This record gives sequence, C-alpha cells and structure tokens, in this order.
Amino acid sequence: MAGGASPTPVSLSDRELQIIDLVAAGLTNQEIAAKLEISKRTVDNHISNILTKTVTDNRVALVRWALQWGKVCLNDVNCCALPNQNDSTVS
Repeated sequence: MAGGASPTPVSLSDRELQIIDLVAAGLTNQEIAAKLEISKRTVDNHISNILTKTVTDNRVALVRWALQWGKVCLNDVNCCALPNQNDSTVS
C-alpha cells in the first residue's frame, strides 16, 4: 500500500508511540535519540519497525496514519481533553 494507511489498527509499544509522537513533532532521528537518551541506531530501528507495522513508506505517511488512527495530537487536531491533575482538588 504505497504511502497509504494500514486498513486496521496495529499493536504498537509505548516506546513506538512515543517515537511516533516525536516524529509528528518534527524531530529528526538524532534529536529523538538525544531526547530519549538512546542511540540514533535504536531510533532508526524503531522507525523501521513502525513503518513496517503501519504499512507506511515514510515519515509523512506515518504521521498521516497516526492522525487517522488517533495516535498523535497536532496543534489541537485529533486531541481529546485530558483532565489536568491540578484541577482535582481535595475538599
């Protein structure tokens, strides 16, 4: 499926979801590696595995897939409001 999205949701690890979020934020593999304190090669491997699992060909297609399946939130697009921990006060 050239650049398309996989027809069904796939199982991704928490680390893979974290990496997708950072890819969607525009970080390079080197920047992702520094942020997560892992090697660039590990990031390269994660991204390769993610592209295979999601049946996407590149980072742009991956971000489109992630938006379609609700895996990332970009500029308030595809976002659900999560309760703020500071909002819960104990009486």
